[in-house]
Amino acid sequence: MDLLLDPSHWAVLAVIGIIAGFIDAIVGGGGLLSIPALLTVGIPPHLALGTNKLAACFGSLTSSYTFYKQHLFNPKIWKPCLYATFLGSIAGCILVFLIDPKWLEKILPLLIISIAIYTLLSPKAMGDKNITLPKLPSPTNKQISQGFILGGYDGFAGPGIGAFWTISSISLYKLPLLHSCGLARVMTAVSNITALIIFASMGQVHWILGLWMGVCMMAGSFIGARSAIRFGIPFIKPIFIIMVLSIAVHLTWSAWA
Repeated sequence: MDLLLDPSHWAVLAVIGIIAGFIDAIVGGGGLLSIPALLTVGIPPHLALGTNKLAACFGSLTSSYTFYKQHLFNPKIWKPCLYATFLGSIAGCILVFLIDPKWLEKILPLLIISIAIYTLLSPKAMGDKNITLPKLPSPTNKQISQGFILGGYDGFAGPGIGAFWTISSISLYKLPLLHSCGLARVMTAVSNITALIIFASMGQVHWILGLWMGVCMMAGSFIGARSAIRFGIPFIKPIFIIMVLSIAVHLTWSAWA
């Protein structure tokens, strides 16, 4: 598909890509900015989703590498979760063509609002400074269940996936917040790459535009991941709550308005 975008459109997409990458690296939810931006410049919805997956891969891989280099993610103890996320993402993409997603659109806002309320009211929702980092792999059944369910959800829909990964990892494994963020970023990278392969096989990716936004998201993700690591809970928690509520409002408006 040939696109004739004004220079101002490319500039706007670059700025939005940087901001989306910054937010995505910390708490997820950058797609709330990048997807509407692509639609606004005239990209058809299906092509916008595939192009966004390409751009998101740049951001998620950058933030994943940053967390890994800071020793906030150990791939050796999360292999079952990684494989399950990959398989779940494939299953989720297939389900898109088999199940009417309208029922999920109405339930999602309630789930995400519940996360926001839980985060606000529970003092340990974002982790505890006194938590000891596990050195051995967490139970395989937990990793497989979490990875397949959340990977499937990301392949099927995706809104709020970063929040789901962060909160569930803290709850299931008692991880410190930054380690939970690192796990979330790596697993969303896995599901992003899987979905990208599927969208690309269907010809639903605009490569030039996706690469342009991807480079910008990469810059934003690098800054966001570094900021999260440096400033910790006081920096992450308010951004987390704001993004979760923004996602909930967006989904509520789309599903119920």
